[in-house]
Amino acid sequence: MGNDSRSVTIRHPVILALDLGSTLGWAVRLADGTVTSGTATFRPGRFEGGGMGWLRFRRWLDEMAGTAGPLGSIVFEEVRRHAGTTAAHVYGGFLAHLTAWCEGAGVPYQGVPVGTIKRFATGKGNAPKEVVIAAMRARGFAPADDNEADALALLLWAIDVRGGLQ
Repeated sequence: MGNDSRSVTIRHPVILALDLGSTLGWAVRLADGTVTSGTATFRPGRFEGGGMGWLRFRRWLDEMAGTAGPLGSIVFEEVRRHAGTTAAHVYGGFLAHLTAWCEGAGVPYQGVPVGTIKRFATGKGNAPKEVVIAAMRARGFAPADDNEADALALLLWAIDVRGGLQ
């Protein structure tokens, strides 16, 4: 009798998790299951118009979709309360550009409340930034800051709790 062994490659839907802001945290699970993360800054330069940051963000989304593979879904941190007016405006701008980009690209998207993400990562819905960073380090990641840690926590939530939003 012959040996009929077969190799099976498991492909996962690509999930991009975003902590929206001028310094944006991101984490992505690639089709092979690999997780990578980082931060990106989209503040307009001193001699640029205010819209340049948004253009760079949209270009970044295009590049991420091209390099990560076709995006299966995007999850983002849904902030319902901001420390100030400027923070609210910045978040609203990112949210508007993200949702318009997703609609145009046909990528499903979902906002997840901050407390839900923190509770998943740490057990406390009001955990401070340092505790979320420590929780992500305990899971083997090395976030550079709270933005990246939040994006990682959100990605892990999407994978574990929602089955990857498939």
